[in-house]
Amino acid sequence: MIELSSPRWHELQHAYGKATDIPGLLAQLQDLPDGEGDAEPWFSLWSALAHQGDVYPASFAAVPHVIDALSRSPETAGEVYFHFPAWVDICRHKNQVEIPADLRQSYVDAMSRLPGLLAQASGRPWDTAFAACALAATAAAKGQPQLAEVLLEMSSPEAVNEFLEWSYER
Repeated sequence: MIELSSPRWHELQHAYGKATDIPGLLAQLQDLPDGEGDAEPWFSLWSALAHQGDVYPASFAAVPHVIDALSRSPETAGEVYFHFPAWVDICRHKNQVEIPADLRQSYVDAMSRLPGLLAQASGRPWDTAFAACALAATAAAKGQPQLAEVLLEMSSPEAVNEFLEWSYER
């Protein structure tokens, strides 16, 4: 995992250019185990690293930090800690984006931790959105990006009901 103080962040790109702002945003995650996806620092992380379905070299450097923050308290972390790595991986596959060689191993290792972190969160209450994000992260970690995307689409009770109605009518 690239240290947050590494000069490598000055070389990595995100949606708006150099990723020099990303370490500061990632550092904030250590204090926000239950962060919401539309609040800071998440809003800026999503905007820069998963912009309109595009992912960047900095996205792959950030995912291990997000998963590390999740690992500190999976039983209280917000759904976004599962959602973000799942979405990065979904977009990576959809857009056939290669992970830079120097980031690949830490990214793969971090993603492989998600199923275990999900197990640690199993005792907490799960609403539909949390279940969808957590299960999508596990599917992505296990090499099932299309299933992960389907699961994210099921993140509201309304979407689940619509799907079930469609399924029953088939």
